[in-house]
Amino acid sequence: MTINTKLATIQTKFKSKKSRFNSFGKYYFRSAEDILEATKPYLLELGVSVVINEKLLASDPMPILETTATITDGENTLNATAVVGVDLNQKGMQTPQQFGTASSYGKKYALGNLFLIDDTADSDAINGIAMDKTAIIKAKAFIKSGGKIETIKKKYQVTPDLEKELKTL
Repeated sequence: MTINTKLATIQTKFKSKKSRFNSFGKYYFRSAEDILEATKPYLLELGVSVVINEKLLASDPMPILETTATITDGENTLNATAVVGVDLNQKGMQTPQQFGTASSYGKKYALGNLFLIDDTADSDAINGIAMDKTAIIKAKAFIKSGGKIETIKKKYQVTPDLEKELKTL
């Protein structure tokens, strides 16, 4: 069985309920830990492992983390990435918490990209958040690192001009 077939098996059989509740936003969600827990039954069965790595892409004007989720069978690997900015202006959070929040978010979305987890029913996906300068910087870094415009459009309202600019990166 090829690595592509092994990944496709997980992608089609994957089940992980949104069992965590955000009381502020009033919506259910799943965490990176929930995703990893749901994939564990397939690891030994298919002879694969999943690893997550993070690296700092930029630090100015804000730290930007790239998270890569990798599935390997020991011979071949497939990767998916997510790029997230660290909001150092979040009130009530110390710097380690700000990085931890961004790290958790990046892991969740890298795993979601790898396993094709559809989160379109999530609150933030439904709202189609307008992009501010910070979001545009993150989107450009995401595209430069191999991300897809469609992924950005699932969360943000992308203007035709911005889409054209992103396609030229």
